[in-house]
Amino acid sequence: MIVKRKTTEDILAHLKHKVDNRLPIMISSAGSGLVAKIQEASGTDCINTFSGARLRANGMGTMSMMWPILDSNKYTLQYTREDIMPAIEGKAFVCACLNANDPLKDMRMVLEDCLRMGVNSVSNIGPSISYVDKDSEIFKVLTKAGITIDNEIEMLKLAKEMGMVTIGLGFTAEDSLRICKEAKPHIFCYHAGTTKGGLKGYDNGTTIEQTAEMTEDVYNACRELHPEVILVAHGAAMETPEDAQYMLDNTSGHGFWTGSSTERIPIEKAVTEAADEFTALRFSK
Repeated sequence: MIVKRKTTEDILAHLKHKVDNRLPIMISSAGSGLVAKIQEASGTDCINTFSGARLRANGMGTMSMMWPILDSNKYTLQYTREDIMPAIEGKAFVCACLNANDPLKDMRMVLEDCLRMGVNSVSNIGPSISYVDKDSEIFKVLTKAGITIDNEIEMLKLAKEMGMVTIGLGFTAEDSLRICKEAKPHIFCYHAGTTKGGLKGYDNGTTIEQTAEMTEDVYNACRELHPEVILVAHGAAMETPEDAQYMLDNTSGHGFWTGSSTERIPIEKAVTEAADEFTALRFSK
């Protein structure tokens, strides 16, 4: 099998075309080759891979990747190489979401591994210290141990220097501004919170109106620091296509990033419906 690849130049030209023509950019997470194949066939622009998506495919919540139950970078690169790349046709580009705070790896070598397998794009979400509440004890302990947003910014800067398409992500306005100012990613995603809905979703009560308002505030601040950045939305109350449409209509961004919305939740619904129909069968008299 020869896996088809996209060059960085092709990716950036495609993104520019969509921005110039006011076509929403769609980034979607995939924890399996089947999901990636379906997403690509449906027209997603970018398939991102990360340990959280792979764990979702195993029935766990995305945040389970925060625990040291696996080598996040090794796991991400392995399933990207073996499950995702052979499953797609090369219409969508693949973004590997990496753990820039990995104490056991030289991130330059990890980035080189990505390029060697045909992955020309990376993000800092696999996982990110931005997930952790800054007023928590665990955040203080982690940063004291050297697990910082600084390492994520440095990785994004290095990836860009190496000719890769970079996708920055932040959970807070503070982290978002730092990433946009210092790393200057090609794309920035404001993560408004864990997506609600389904068996493993978490609903903190944020409405879609509040999600859009928070996102737009971050968009405006980021754009002042990095005017060329492509901005996409993710998370919180953005669960359905109708929610994503609301985000497109009520923010000044260029698209959206779906995770559970186009992976975990649809699978839960479809499999539940099919399994219920089968288990309801009885022998004919």
